[in-house]
Amino acid sequence: MAAKVEIYTWRTCPFCIRAKGLLKQKGVEFTEYSVDGDETARDKMAQRANGRRSVPQIFINDEHIGGCDDIYALDSQGELDELLAASNV
Repeated sequence: MAAKVEIYTWRTCPFCIRAKGLLKQKGVEFTEYSVDGDETARDKMAQRANGRRSVPQIFINDEHIGGCDDIYALDSQGELDELLAASNV
């Protein structure tokens, strides 16, 4: 069973598009929450992301990973595939 991946995005955000591109390249299915102009959704995202209000905010198995730079850093360190392979048990 694959990891549960969630990403909070803004439709036109280049960092969101880049982060989703990496996930798609790896063949990962993810749930996307668009927070475009939705302050309630953005507040919920910030609450889950330890106060961070920038997008994207990415969660793997309910663990906050961070944003675009963070997911690319995990990938370059060889740690992302391991996180994505872990099931949400």
